[in-house]
Amino acid sequence: MAETTPSAMPPCFERWCARFDDCFKNQSQKDGFRQYLGGLLGESERKNLTQMADNSVGVVYHRLHHFLTEAPWSATQINQRRLEVMNKCSQTRIGVGLTMILDDSGHRKSGNFTEGVGRQYLGEIGKTDNGVVVVTTHLYDGKKSLPLDIEIYQPASSLLSGKEDEEFKKKPELGLELIDRSLKRKYRPKIVLIDAGYGNNTPFLKELEKRKLKYLGGVAQNRKIIRKTESGIEEEISLEKLAKSLKPESFTPVILSVEKPKTLYVFIVSARIASLEEERTFAIVMNASSWEEATDIDYFITNVQAEKVTPQWVVETYSQRNWVEVFYREAKGWLGLREYQVREKESLLRHFILVFCAYTFILWHHLTGGLQRRWANKPLETFTDALEAFRTAMSFRFFTWLTQNIDVFSAHKAALGYIWALNLFKSH
Repeated sequence: MAETTPSAMPPCFERWCARFDDCFKNQSQKDGFRQYLGGLLGESERKNLTQMADNSVGVVYHRLHHFLTEAPWSATQINQRRLEVMNKCSQTRIGVGLTMILDDSGHRKSGNFTEGVGRQYLGEIGKTDNGVVVVTTHLYDGKKSLPLDIEIYQPASSLLSGKEDEEFKKKPELGLELIDRSLKRKYRPKIVLIDAGYGNNTPFLKELEKRKLKYLGGVAQNRKIIRKTESGIEEEISLEKLAKSLKPESFTPVILSVEKPKTLYVFIVSARIASLEEERTFAIVMNASSWEEATDIDYFITNVQAEKVTPQWVVETYSQRNWVEVFYREAKGWLGLREYQVREKESLLRHFILVFCAYTFILWHHLTGGLQRRWANKPLETFTDALEAFRTAMSFRFFTWLTQNIDVFSAHKAALGYIWALNLFKSH
């Protein structure tokens, strides 16, 4: 059942929301926070303002819209509190030796009135279209992952003065800002994982090295490297051309243990690139032992000490980026990350941070076991399992409330233009 009401949310939800109360200036804002999170966590088919208000008894659309767009509260403060809550519990705290993942993700958005909308590459659909792109950072400690920060990328076409506009920042610039926020919080990663959009940007790599950060990043196939041949002569060659020239025995097979284990073939070489001093380590990873047979080929660069960069390390370390894809799938599919009815940048960021809060609420209870103990008789192994357990709690509480408030619910449906009355069930 899609309907719910703030009057009957599970106690664990109220305890979670109470941790944020001092971030708001009045009761109306506190109520708005609870109502919006409750809507994101509920079973509405769509998670926009209209649908969430219609499906929640006692929630008024205009008040919810005011909370998201005009009420004076800080999304930055809410996000900081969210991370503080996670850090206070040993079961939820991100452990030492953490991996930081920098990524961007886009989704379609029609029209051109929403800030940040423009024709740009959207990874979600694998092509250029009208949409919004966000840049995010995440942490992973080998057992759990956590979204950190988010910023909206505004393409030049969406700004009045284009690339000359003071609001314009390239994705690597936004990425560095997010990384610096994390460093200020004392999150110092063992490794930063980046895709080719960042790994192929030499100034960005230099900035990471200035911060004494180790990285493993994708690079483009046409990236030229300078390496010594077997005869000791230096040659400049593109990674793609190098991959084509290698014999099958040059590659080391590595089994990647995922849901469906697969064998990858890795070649590692130390080389220089023209714009960086000293050698870095490069890797070519294919899904077959020869260029002719391979259908998936990736290229990587890292500044980790060469002796530590083994084929196994490259494959296993970079595979941790999959946790970002898992997050986007859950945040978009279950929590409405891309579903909003606002246009201003600040309101968009508020929506995204509130989605982060909803996601972290489920993650916190999944890791601490509260939902398992009270609302499940099977292991809750995934985020989706934990979310379904919480929705079970929501539906139980709502049905209990409904038995005592049928008239209130009938009035709610009537206000939406529908009839919900017991006498109709008797005659039809």
